[in-house]
Amino acid sequence: MDVKRFQVHSINPLGDHLSSIEDDYLKAFRKAVEAAGSQLVDLGLSGRDFSHPNKANRDEAVAYGRKWIDIAARIGSPSVRQHLKTSPGSRPSAENAAESLSRLAEYGSRRNVVVNLENDSPGAEDPFFITEVLGKVNNPYLRALPDFGNSFRGHDAGYNRKAVDAMFKYAYNMCHVKDVLRTKDGEVYRVDLAEMFAVARANSYRGYFSMEFDTAAGDPFEGTERLVRESLQYLS
Repeated sequence: MDVKRFQVHSINPLGDHLSSIEDDYLKAFRKAVEAAGSQLVDLGLSGRDFSHPNKANRDEAVAYGRKWIDIAARIGSPSVRQHLKTSPGSRPSAENAAESLSRLAEYGSRRNVVVNLENDSPGAEDPFFITEVLGKVNNPYLRALPDFGNSFRGHDAGYNRKAVDAMFKYAYNMCHVKDVLRTKDGEVYRVDLAEMFAVARANSYRGYFSMEFDTAAGDPFEGTERLVRESLQYLS
């Protein structure tokens, strides 16, 4: 579908899209992707608490990340998007997160799989918290994944721009493109795509742009086609 309708040969699935993690299934999945003339560029993972005050909890998060790095390597994905989370009511610790994510990045370097961190949910995935952690770890296998609109949550367009700019300074191969952010509270924020692509260009970003159309705004196929067209326009 991606190749025939959108003329896009690179896909960014989630781990939840895999029906199994058994070797036979993963081999068949990789062959199916290749047969379709496509390739994986990133694999999205669920959240884990890498900054928990208890080291045993952080070890569990690292073990989870390592398992999925192995899976990414088996299906041919050069990177994973590792979501971060914290316990309700707690503040994430940059020191603890850096300690555990440093171990995960080191493992990723051994499998040649980059670990990306996205500015998604407030708190554990605050863009400036993420960039603080990335600065502490300072490993080329731990990178930022800028999302064009997620940092609008609770903020304005100026904050979102600063957040995306800060993330792009640590970005390598993945970025999420959206023109609308719709919150659980029903708030709708419009993203200035021209401005966001200008930020990417100013930071000399050369990675992939993954389309994230808001399915509540209309037909997902038509909406994604429009996002692809507009993205190509701003990249030209």
